[in-house]
Amino acid sequence: MDRIALIVEYDGTNYCGWQIQKNGISVQQRLEEALEKALKVKTPVVGAGRTDARVHALGQVAHFDADTDIPPDKFFYVLNTLLPDDIRIKRSFAAPEGFHARFSAKGKHYQYRIRNTREKGAVDRLYTMFVPVPLDIGKIREAAAYIEGEHDFAAFCAAGSDLKGTTVRTVYSVDAVKEGGYITIDVKGNGFLYNMVRIIAGTLIAVGKEKLSPQDVRNAIEAKDRTLAGATAQAQGLFLMEVYY
Repeated sequence: MDRIALIVEYDGTNYCGWQIQKNGISVQQRLEEALEKALKVKTPVVGAGRTDARVHALGQVAHFDADTDIPPDKFFYVLNTLLPDDIRIKRSFAAPEGFHARFSAKGKHYQYRIRNTREKGAVDRLYTMFVPVPLDIGKIREAAAYIEGEHDFAAFCAAGSDLKGTTVRTVYSVDAVKEGGYITIDVKGNGFLYNMVRIIAGTLIAVGKEKLSPQDVRNAIEAKDRTLAGATAQAQGLFLMEVYY
């Protein structure tokens, strides 16, 4: 039995998220359906992490086990002939011994994209959060610095989360860049709580609007109080860029 790893890109607009669910079609479901057609047997797929409905990925990582004559580096081609156009396998390869897409991961890189113009776009509405009021990029960057490092991020975890274990995480970097009418927020860390990156983005947007101060972000982290942070930013602006191993 061989373990095959996949680098997966997908547009999450039409999916209920990565994970198989009863209430809609997921990316994982479409991948497993394609594998069943290719291998003639039901084959579970394991992802590096869940993404919510309408969240996108340029570098999701997944693995599956198969007894097959198909070379590992050819699976990307086979699966792409069977998958819908909004899910693409960028690369397939033989996984190293002991590799697990989820448990072997050492960190992740997410990007949040904001359209900061007076008018809403016709196309990028599916891939950005629209914020029509000017955002202060300087204050966003100042607040972002407080998020970096190892902290208890209870204030940045969705209320009602069924998390079991610690809410301590290490955020390696939070970078905010403004180009024309767009702001991108890149967040890299060793792991993230449920909705954590979207709450980080929503909090920094609130800082950019001057509804929160940079010091308020520090206070929210120290107080471990979700009500002191900003709203959860919309799903469609979030991209899983890369998983680190």
